[in-house]
Amino acid sequence: MYDISTRKRALALVAQGRSLNSVSRETGISRAAIRSWQDRLEPLPRIAPPDPGPPADERAYAYLLGLYLGDGCISAHPRSGYYLRIACADAWPGLLQQCREAIVKVLPGVGVYTLQKQGCAMVTSYSQHWPRIFPQHGPGKKHERTITLVPWQQEIVDTHPWEFIRGLIHSDGCRITNWTTRLVDGESKRYEYPRYFFTNLSSDIIRLFTEALDRVGVEWRQANPRNISVARKASVALMDTHVGPKH
Repeated sequence: MYDISTRKRALALVAQGRSLNSVSRETGISRAAIRSWQDRLEPLPRIAPPDPGPPADERAYAYLLGLYLGDGCISAHPRSGYYLRIACADAWPGLLQQCREAIVKVLPGVGVYTLQKQGCAMVTSYSQHWPRIFPQHGPGKKHERTITLVPWQQEIVDTHPWEFIRGLIHSDGCRITNWTTRLVDGESKRYEYPRYFFTNLSSDIIRLFTEALDRVGVEWRQANPRNISVARKASVALMDTHVGPKH
C-alpha cells in the first residue's frame, strides 16, 4: 500500500507531461498503479475478512497451537492477508508432515507449502484468517510480550490437553535418555533413564505448558526459568503414551 503523499508525487510527475514508463522507472511504482490513481487517488478501504468461525478440527488445532507458540510466527503480506510460518527441523520429517496435516485440518482448503532453509523447513500457509485463528499474534518476540489464551482457545486446550502438550514438545521440547553409573557389589553398572525437556524463553508459554501437565497428572520440575523437566518414571510413561519422541 502506498501512502497519499507517494501517490500525489507520482501524479505530479505525470502532470508535468512525463510518460507512465518514465515515472514508473523513477519511482519504482508500476504503471498500472499510477494509472489507477489517475481515476482514484484515495485507496479503497480494506474490508475485514469474514470471521472463519471455530477451527474445523479442534484436536488438530490444539496441536497446531502448541507448534505455533513454540516455533511459529505470523507476518502480513505486503498487500493483504497473512502468512503462517512454522519452523520444522530437517531431522524430524515426521514432524513436518504432521504440521502440514494439522494446518489443512484446522483451515480446510488453505494452501500449504514448504520453504527450505539451512537445517530446517518453514511450513508456510497464506490466509486472511491466521491472526483470528491465533490471536496471540502481535509485534515483537513472544517472550517480550504477554501471551494468554482467549476463552475459546482455553476451552479447546482443556478438552485436548495432550494434543497441546504434544505440539509444544514437538516445537520446543525433546525426549532424551540420561545415564549414570552406580557401584553394585563392587562393580560399576550403567543405568539409563528417559526424560522429557521443554525449553522456552516466555514465562507465559512455560506457564501454559505446566498448567496442561498438571491437568493430565504429569509431575514436572522447573530446572530454571527457561526449562521444564519431566523425569518421574510414571510421568515419563504417560508422556510416552500420549507424546512420544519426535521422528
